[in-house]
Amino acid sequence: MTTIVRRSGIDRRSLLAGAAALGIAAPFVSRRALAQSGTVNIFAWAGYLSDEMLAAFEAQTGIRPVYTPYGTNDELLNQLRAAGGRGFDVIWPTVDRIPNYVELGLVQPIDENRVEWDRIIPSAVEGSAEMGAVVDGVRYQVPSDWGTEALAFDRDQAPLEYGSASYGDIWKPEMEGLATVRGHSGLVGIGLWLEGEGRLPRPMREAFASEEAMREVYDVILAEAIARKANIAQFWSNENEAQGAFRVNGCAIGQTWDSTAAGLAREGLPIGYIAPKEGALAWMEGLAIPSGAENLDAAYTFINWMMTPEAGAMYANHTSINTTAAGAEEFLSEENKAFFAAAYPGDALDRLWWWPIQESWFVARRNEYQDRFLSA
Repeated sequence: MTTIVRRSGIDRRSLLAGAAALGIAAPFVSRRALAQSGTVNIFAWAGYLSDEMLAAFEAQTGIRPVYTPYGTNDELLNQLRAAGGRGFDVIWPTVDRIPNYVELGLVQPIDENRVEWDRIIPSAVEGSAEMGAVVDGVRYQVPSDWGTEALAFDRDQAPLEYGSASYGDIWKPEMEGLATVRGHSGLVGIGLWLEGEGRLPRPMREAFASEEAMREVYDVILAEAIARKANIAQFWSNENEAQGAFRVNGCAIGQTWDSTAAGLAREGLPIGYIAPKEGALAWMEGLAIPSGAENLDAAYTFINWMMTPEAGAMYANHTSINTTAAGAEEFLSEENKAFFAAAYPGDALDRLWWWPIQESWFVARRNEYQDRFLSA
């Protein structure tokens, strides 16, 4: 699998070359991890860890994994903040939100001597540093996976093709009552559509740079969103809600995660997933250690295990999200490869729109605009 982060040091060639060069030489689990005992408490996205993965980790390491799921970045941050950084040994935030955790003292620096970096595609390590994993020269996260938010569509009711597919398709008059988006990222999708049509006062990325620029851009976006709100049949905030919009509530088009569409397709629904011409919203995630973690040895064992080719492939095959584990492509399912090829044809990987770092002020203002959209 390949990716590109031009602004963050990752490009398609370097990632592909890094994976090929590293191959699958790393053992499934290091000797240091064997014969351990104890527990590791993992707070991760709902659906990320399968029973197969949890059983394999315990069998290989002797450590019992306790997996607690959450549905959104805000849920993770709020719960960890309420607990003062305690209760979990490993968390799984998106890289652009790591500065929020550092600001609040909720994560501890990564002991880089305890991470087996040769298991990770080098360009992912380098790129993550510029995307939020490194704050003031200190690393707080190990990159583990990346994915996108783009266009999910019913092949019969709202067929889309790469090159013409656009975030604007969600807001066409004929999609009234048939669309689903997440509040805050749906506004970004509208912004990219309007930017492509020359209708924003400044580029979308500048909205992340200052509050003044954000309000200037988001006032235009919000007005467009409210004017077209009749298209929305259901808003979503987590995976279950996004899938339910298509499965239960009759949606034919939406802006969703890649895993949302892949899961629906596995159920036999005629749901496709395609990157729009404005660029799929791309994110990177990784593993971090809360400031109050009690089982540090087990935490690092889990991090290093997740970066083995076999574990990375189990994760990717289970979620349809892309792993950063080098050599994992050797173990990917044909279904996974086909989904990836259909979602990112042509130059789609070169056009990915990577989320900028979302500082605390931006998250607060973002939620303000989202609430105004939802309540309009």
